[in-house]
Amino acid sequence: MSNQLATLALHAGHEASNTQGTQAVPIYQTTSYVFNNSDHAANLFSLAESGFIYTRLNNPTNDVLEQRLAAMEGGVAAVATASGTAAIATTLMVILKTGDHIVASNSLYGGTYNLLANTLPRFGITTTFVDPDVPENFTKAVQSNTRAFFAESLGNPKLDVLDLKAISDTAKAAKVPFIVDNTVASPALLNPIAHGANIVIHSLTKYLTGNGTSLGGVIIDAGTFNWGNGNFPEFTEPNPSYHGLNYHEALGAIAFIAKVRIEGLRDLGSAPSPFNSFQTIQGIETLDIRMKKHSENALKIAAWLSTKPEVAWVNYPGLKTSKYNDLAQKYLPKGQSGIVTFGLKKGFEGGKVVADSTKLFALLANIGDTKSLIIHPASTTHQQLDEVAQKATGVTPDLIRLSIGIEDVNDLIADLENAFALL
Repeated sequence: MSNQLATLALHAGHEASNTQGTQAVPIYQTTSYVFNNSDHAANLFSLAESGFIYTRLNNPTNDVLEQRLAAMEGGVAAVATASGTAAIATTLMVILKTGDHIVASNSLYGGTYNLLANTLPRFGITTTFVDPDVPENFTKAVQSNTRAFFAESLGNPKLDVLDLKAISDTAKAAKVPFIVDNTVASPALLNPIAHGANIVIHSLTKYLTGNGTSLGGVIIDAGTFNWGNGNFPEFTEPNPSYHGLNYHEALGAIAFIAKVRIEGLRDLGSAPSPFNSFQTIQGIETLDIRMKKHSENALKIAAWLSTKPEVAWVNYPGLKTSKYNDLAQKYLPKGQSGIVTFGLKKGFEGGKVVADSTKLFALLANIGDTKSLIIHPASTTHQQLDEVAQKATGVTPDLIRLSIGIEDVNDLIADLENAFALL
């Protein structure tokens, strides 16, 4: 099969001969699967044989989605989850334990920042947040108990483009996995594994599904991290859940992703619905085309916003005026995604007026829809953070985040123009 993304997005993971000749991927809406006999069941539960047991662990529809996304990102395998947040939480809980430490970019989605800053410390897992513009900051924050680096390839909503190769080099030196949330860029625009990431995460809810109908997440393993380097005894010591299984010795390159499935899904239960996976598969088929249109429209709107007297500033990495434009050309030459942020001269209240007044831009907490979306993060998605934390994540009181859809760009501009007239 071709290794071109547009082809993989349509074909990877599905063999018609395995599904009675169906061209479309079927929805296997079942909780469980009939065993051939007791020995067959025993082999499945002991991992001596592969197969389907219970949809919390695996499912044929979910399996196609996982194979497809692994192929698109250049990973060895993947596990789908119920949401992007579930993918992040499951990844971290599989790797980490009480007393461990994370170094993370400070320009994270508000929900992720809150997970790392406020929720994980209750379990004895702490995080140091650093400015990712300087890759050496990750090295400076490393402690003896550091066990992971975490970042977003294109920050939401800060839209900072990370120097992934440089950060991956610091992760290698620290002997920890580099985990990258690639939701905003999507595999159509960027493959973090090609630049040194060890684990890639997506919220499938966003661009990959693309229509705002279905929650989902995915964890993709590059198969490149050495879990036997001495920092991760859970991978090298006998596991009592599976008769003393040594993940690193028995499974090698797929040790992490296997642990995600047979421990993470088993114990944390973050499995996706097969129907939602089916919806995501439909979305993925048009991802390549959509991301080009999202990026094209976003660049035009960012340029238009830059000319408006009501606008104080515009942030989009595709603009030549952006401090991240050079990195965008290096890592995102095919497009810079559909997120644009800007601030109004009338500040916090002006932001609320515009967000409340658009007609085509829907006011809601999501990104990546084919339809255009708008939100004022300081009063909504990031309002649980204090001003210092908001600023660290790139949120200022005046900031408006646009998720640019694939409508006619002139209609979108007219919608914003009408909203500006109310300021």
